[in-house]
Amino acid sequence: MEQSVKEAGKTTAIIAYITLIGLLIAFIMNNSSNNEFAKFHIGQSVRVAILGLANYVLGMFLPSGLWFVSSIISLGVLVFWVLGVINAINLKDEPLPIIGTIGG
Repeated sequence: MEQSVKEAGKTTAIIAYITLIGLLIAFIMNNSSNNEFAKFHIGQSVRVAILGLANYVLGMFLPSGLWFVSSIISLGVLVFWVLGVINAINLKDEPLPIIGTIGG
């Protein structure tokens, strides 16, 4: 991917990681420009959001004695989110570990 394409999609890629509303805004912003770098990071952000949502649902059904399982997964979601933001800021298009290639 060319450096100019990455630079053009950097802002949209970063916005994709800022809450679910940011993800929706980034998706709408990229609809007209169809920037590959932004599209990649929107996809990565969707994976992080799905993991977070699945963890939330799992936490609702786990017995209270297993709260630490959900806490560990929440920590993983945070790590993936930080890695995604850092990759977007540094113009890297590397998939996130473990979840980055799922459904790809």
